[in-house]
Amino acid sequence: MNTPALRVRGLHHAFARHEVLDGVDLDLEAGRIVALVGPSGCGKTTLLHLCAGLLHVRDGTIENGFSSQAFMFQQPRLLPWKTALDNIALGLAAAGMVRPERERRANELALRLGLSAVDLGRFPHQLSGGMQSRVSLARALALEPQLLLLDEPFSALDIGLREELYGLLLAHLAARRMGVLMITHDLMEAVRLSDEILVMAPRPGRIVGRFVLDLAPSRRDEGWIHRNTARLVQQAVVRASFGLPTPSADAPEPGHGEESGLAPARPSAVVVPLGRTANRC
Repeated sequence: MNTPALRVRGLHHAFARHEVLDGVDLDLEAGRIVALVGPSGCGKTTLLHLCAGLLHVRDGTIENGFSSQAFMFQQPRLLPWKTALDNIALGLAAAGMVRPERERRANELALRLGLSAVDLGRFPHQLSGGMQSRVSLARALALEPQLLLLDEPFSALDIGLREELYGLLLAHLAARRMGVLMITHDLMEAVRLSDEILVMAPRPGRIVGRFVLDLAPSRRDEGWIHRNTARLVQQAVVRASFGLPTPSADAPEPGHGEESGLAPARPSAVVVPLGRTANRC
């Protein structure tokens, strides 16, 4: 049986005369998390919206083999006149599921994500930011999508809440095999969660680096995450994309040398395995 996948080939996009994306290719299969990282204005959100079908493809192709999808935005975007439970069940209601069944599913998922019965009866303005983010994540997961699209949903949360939601998301992924395409400005978040990191550069937006992480997210400890984030930050394409100064010639760039696995993917991008060699350091 074929594995569901999202495949993007030669994608270009412009708003009026402003070229936003130029020749973007990417692949995402079920069971994998791909992170898009890059500076503001490099077209990450435009790319995510095109993959979600929120914008029309003008040039290039997007083949979405996933039968269902859900989108989690940077802000929770909850309906203020509905309770947390009704917000979680919103997509299920739109799909025609009867009230008892959708409330049962929403309640079950909410409890797994750390929301209490009292929380579910409250309105968004009565919930903390962290609770609102849990409701937003539960609303997306309640649809049991094959493809989950995340637009920096954890960026406004404090470190404790982020860590907790990371664990909840990875636990859900372990139970249900789906593909995740996520945007983040946080390189450590990308290293913590993803199987592959795509680095984008601006003017126009394009993918300039591909980094594969060889250890399952559930097996990564803090030391592994910090070592590989440090390696990622020192890569030339990452530093150039974010406008960071070039490292001193006296400090060799981590990941280079006989064990680095650095190899050209095509003229405009490089691919680097992360993780395996870092564990020997």
